[in-house]
This record gives sequence, C-alpha cells and structure tokens, in this order.
Amino acid sequence: MAELKFEIVEKIGELGDTGNGWKKELNIVSWNEREPVYDIRTWNEAHDRMGKGVTLSQDEVKTLKDLLDKAEI
Repeated sequence: MAELKFEIVEKIGELGDTGNGWKKELNIVSWNEREPVYDIRTWNEAHDRMGKGVTLSQDEVKTLKDLLDKAEI
C-alpha cells in the first residue's frame, strides 16, 4: 500500500472528544499534495494517526452550512 501523505493546512476546531484521547476535528487538509479540502475526522494527540473521515470541497461546505441553517436543531 502506498504511503499516505497529508498536511494539516489549517486547524479550524474540535468537534468533540472520543474519550480515548482522540479528538474529532474540522481541519483543512492537503492529501497527497493535492488541493486542500475541508476534513472531518478523529486524530490522535500527535496528529500522526487518524480515523476514517469525510472530506468536503468549499462548495460542499457552503451547501452543508445552508442545510444546517435551515434545519431545526
């Protein structure tokens, strides 16, 4: 399996704590030297290991924000 390269370009914030020392975070990440994307996933404290997550383009983040603004939360 090829090595996964990543760079956390900007840390936006923590969404929660998993209880095992890992944090669910929203960051802007460049994967394999590609254009940075918004990224939601769990990270260990050193940010050298991560869990499964989801990446979103800027347009997808705008759509998600619009959907959340309309939702009755």
